[in-house]
Amino acid sequence: MKFGFALFATIVMGSGADAFTSGIKRSSRVGTPLNIAEEFGLPCEDECAIDKFPNMPDSVHPGVVTGQAMIDLLDHAKENGYAIPAVNCVSSSGINACLEAARKNDAPIIIQFSSGGSQFYGGKALDNKNYAAAIAGAVSGAFHVRTMAEQYGIPVILHTDHCAKKLLPWVDGLLDASERYYAKQGEPLFSSHMIDLSEEPIEENIGICKDYLARMSKIGMLLEMELGITGGEEDGVNNEDVALEDLYSKPEEIFQVYDELTPISDMFTVAAAFGNVHGVYSPGNVQLEPKILTRAQAYISEKLGDKAPADSKPVKFVFHGGSGSDVADIQEAIGYGVIKMNIDTDTQWSYWEGIKKFENKFHDYLQGQIGNPEGPEKPNKKYYDPRECMRAAETNTVERLDQCFADLKCVNILGLGEVSEAENVLEPRRGGLPV
Repeated sequence: MKFGFALFATIVMGSGADAFTSGIKRSSRVGTPLNIAEEFGLPCEDECAIDKFPNMPDSVHPGVVTGQAMIDLLDHAKENGYAIPAVNCVSSSGINACLEAARKNDAPIIIQFSSGGSQFYGGKALDNKNYAAAIAGAVSGAFHVRTMAEQYGIPVILHTDHCAKKLLPWVDGLLDASERYYAKQGEPLFSSHMIDLSEEPIEENIGICKDYLARMSKIGMLLEMELGITGGEEDGVNNEDVALEDLYSKPEEIFQVYDELTPISDMFTVAAAFGNVHGVYSPGNVQLEPKILTRAQAYISEKLGDKAPADSKPVKFVFHGGSGSDVADIQEAIGYGVIKMNIDTDTQWSYWEGIKKFENKFHDYLQGQIGNPEGPEKPNKKYYDPRECMRAAETNTVERLDQCFADLKCVNILGLGEVSEAENVLEPRRGGLPV
């Protein structure tokens, strides 16, 4: 435990630890992004060992991408007509399922934590006064993502989700960690953060976002801001009774955001509202209006005149609340500049459904430690080993994410080809179930 804390302090704080890292190639020089495998001597072969991908900009590499590499990745998505799945995670198991799905689909992915998910990652028994548990949990999750993203050989944007005004101390704590990490490693711990002040007056929303963008852009971080309200309920935030007009952003408002943030930095995205709703609803109950996005792009391009980009899509949009949406609406929105779509409700269900299917299949082997249909003395350990039901949850989630990658046209992006079958896979007690 003490050794683990020393490693954490070395990487994040850089305090009194130079002797430990002075002989390590990449971490000893400020300005070179940290390679976790190289830092700790982890095995790094095949995709893990490559410096760039066949079909991506040269700056995009395996592992967490920040700064210009992240911008190049997002630009590539906009230019090539796909959006990157952004999946909320609450455990290392969920993170691994996301990484597995991304490699399977030969694609990048965004892994993100909410404040509640971060607290859960740290442990619900920890005191969360001043968001201490949520900060520690998110930082812990960040190191897991950084370590394993390299191993899976895919680029990952490491993000945090909705941060309302009352939650700003949580993001402040994470920015403190990223600034310390940057001072030591030359890049931030996280790639980006979302500030969601959509329930505040627009002037206050933009004003606070300007302050955060100024701070974040100094260390190569991207700001995602929300304009207009996403309906439904997620992570304890309930907007089910919000006024209908607040579910749809206006082109003039989106231009106001663009006009005020761009002089500070172009490292921002906009989660504009076009009828989005968190949660899952019956088909037809979600009334999306993707054309709001293209009208905004045209309005801003007209305002920019000769300074408008060649594609007439100056804004990178984010799609929140996609559950229950028609694929046609999703893909139409991608055509209007959506480069990221959040996924939470569907993967929550897929994870649980995997466990449910496992229990249903092996129900009679899960009623006690001893005794099953094969005999009263037969042990059931290999059935109730938590790795078994968790793996069932992961594989079911990977299958659900396959559909997400396809819907977002985010398949065969990197140029790595099909993933090789894993070798020497150890299963519980050498007799694990084929789940």
